[in-house]
Amino acid sequence: MWLECPLSVMLLLLLLPAFRAENVWNQYIPRLQLSYTELRSINSSAMFWHSAEGVNGFYEVLLLDEDRGWLLVGGKDHVYMLDSESLTQSLPKIHWPAGKEHTERCKHAGKNLLTDCANFVRLLQPYNKTHVYACGTGAYHPMCTYIELGHNAKEPVLRLLSNSVESGKGKCPFSPHEPVTAQLTDGDLYAGTSVDFMGNNAAIFRSSVHTPSQHYIRTEAYNDHWLNEPEFVGSYSIPDTHSLNDDKVYFFFKETAVESNQLDKRIYSRVARVCKNDIGGKRSLINRWSTFLKARLVCSVAGPGGMDTYFDELVEREVHRPFRKGQRWQGSRACVILTQQQAKTYFPFFSVFKSSVFRGSAVCVYTMASIRAAFNGPFAHKDGPDYRWVEYKGKIPYPRPGTCPSETYDPLHKSTRDFPDDVMSFMRNHQLMWEPVVPIHKRPLFTHINTPYKLKKLVVDKVDAEDGQYIVLHLGTDDGKVLKVVSIPKENWETEEIILEMLSVFQSPILSMKLSTKRQALFVSSADAVAQLPLQRCELYGKACADCCLARDPYCAWDGTSCTNYFPTNKRRSRRQDVRYGDPWSQCQDLGDGSEEIELKVVYGVENNSTFLECMPPSPQASVKWNMKQKHNQSTKELLPSEDIIFTKRGLLLQRITSSNAGLFLCTAHEHSFSRQLARYDLQVISEQHDLHLIGVNGLSADEYCEQLWYREKRKQHKLRTLKWKQTAENRKARVRRQNPPRESLQ
Repeated sequence: MWLECPLSVMLLLLLLPAFRAENVWNQYIPRLQLSYTELRSINSSAMFWHSAEGVNGFYEVLLLDEDRGWLLVGGKDHVYMLDSESLTQSLPKIHWPAGKEHTERCKHAGKNLLTDCANFVRLLQPYNKTHVYACGTGAYHPMCTYIELGHNAKEPVLRLLSNSVESGKGKCPFSPHEPVTAQLTDGDLYAGTSVDFMGNNAAIFRSSVHTPSQHYIRTEAYNDHWLNEPEFVGSYSIPDTHSLNDDKVYFFFKETAVESNQLDKRIYSRVARVCKNDIGGKRSLINRWSTFLKARLVCSVAGPGGMDTYFDELVEREVHRPFRKGQRWQGSRACVILTQQQAKTYFPFFSVFKSSVFRGSAVCVYTMASIRAAFNGPFAHKDGPDYRWVEYKGKIPYPRPGTCPSETYDPLHKSTRDFPDDVMSFMRNHQLMWEPVVPIHKRPLFTHINTPYKLKKLVVDKVDAEDGQYIVLHLGTDDGKVLKVVSIPKENWETEEIILEMLSVFQSPILSMKLSTKRQALFVSSADAVAQLPLQRCELYGKACADCCLARDPYCAWDGTSCTNYFPTNKRRSRRQDVRYGDPWSQCQDLGDGSEEIELKVVYGVENNSTFLECMPPSPQASVKWNMKQKHNQSTKELLPSEDIIFTKRGLLLQRITSSNAGLFLCTAHEHSFSRQLARYDLQVISEQHDLHLIGVNGLSADEYCEQLWYREKRKQHKLRTLKWKQTAENRKARVRRQNPPRESLQ
């Protein structure tokens, strides 16, 4: 079965205001951060790349078949079949270049031969068990055809049906740089794309892949009330009721808002829908959508004085399907059926937005019910002396505009061509809904600000842990990183988000991501390569039970000896995991403060000079506290930063120390309710004059004396190493003499 959408979510990436930056940023420090080199050195990633021309392969489209273990990759002039178990294993590939005449025409039009005038595969949609429908830009001459995969999973065919190549206009953009979304369902392809060479005429299309001669249906051309410079992000086929005739296709995009005035051009994010059985009107809206409606998606952060900051540029969306093939959503909870307990941890729609005003991103979550409520609410209307957008208060014709023709509402209307003329007239001028779609709790689920990158891609996993189910966000960035974020429910419907990992996978933007729950792997593509990443790297959290528990990674648990991958089917009692609270005291045995095991180091410091005490936290999410116990005072006091006491990432710097600094220094790591001792130092302060007088170094400062002492120790260590080497050589010679005694003559 082809895995079209691993999750039912929409993700919104937004930029957040600067006044929240300082408070929010401290909460989102990655617990584990790995560079590209580190990922490769620990065998935590597998790479695939292919470039016949010395340039990147533009691997923008991924299609995963979980059951047969295939990953199809659409790139420049090629379609690759990869083994989802190992990307390095050689499997068939298809060479599908653009026609020579189209390549020449593209070049003569002023386009770049390497980055424009080729066949960039932009669409891979499962057609049936043995075929995939594919579309490419064809050097600004889009084309589509079928790819045969065969019946045998062990011996795939991967053959391009060249005799079935057809025009891709209305299915695939002309340019490889323009956004596109498409959904193949019931033999029809629903696509949001541009249909001209310049990319000025964008529309939402439906065309049949069974009978290409059938008339297509689309949004009205060059009418900004329908679509106004849209950039499409995603599309999904979603059932509405028990009846197939009520099924709809939802599109997610951003566009220039017609509601904003001409002097204040704004970008709004939208969700739009059309009925799958829409065939247009009889006398009006011929070959045009007669059920097309759209609503604004809002993702905002509350500001001071009741002023919200809005983030309106939709970047990514993800929709989780909570039903198996053949099942349908029911009733008003069509998006997902939850128990009261599950409702706290599961979100049906996630969306990613960005803004050109602030540096940052956010994830907003929506319910299907909130989207339906907007489409069932009042319409927007341009009226009044100043011709402003207001709520429509007039009479709404019957059947309600946007309703699908079905027995659910009125069995007399067999198709959209049976709708009355007043319905068609209303639909021609009223596509926009008045009420926006707001996220759950009217705030973002996850915010990430003041970063040099922006969130770009998302997949969502629902993970079963020892103490419940958790939502894990895998986020791709525009500089090649992948973030793993867990959402932990709290009281009063609040949530806590923790960044578990930040992996530098590529140096170029993430283009596509697919999640394989069967193989516990994440497939990530960029223009340069395709990477396979395991969902967990538990062993890197630490070698102690406390480290594993504090990580709060639902993929990981302590098995009694190490931090390993957690499987819900494993019933061993020794599995220790606490994602909700991250409390080692409740999970790990024989825990103390660790003071008995920490070596007491004696450090000598010279008065009026500096001394550094090293102590590094076990994880970036832990905080370090320093306490001091003076020699003549048994009470312990916590040290605070000052002019002479400087806290660094690697330890404590004491400047211009005095006799009052002498004593016991304790470094303790704190995380949640757990604390442990990391280092103990006995600092003994020596009077500068007394010290130099005793050692007989008159005229030298303490720094000069320390420098001489350092060179003296280096020479001493060098002599010891030389002596040890000579003794080792002599011992080796002695062993050789014993094993090979001189031969005596036989006389």
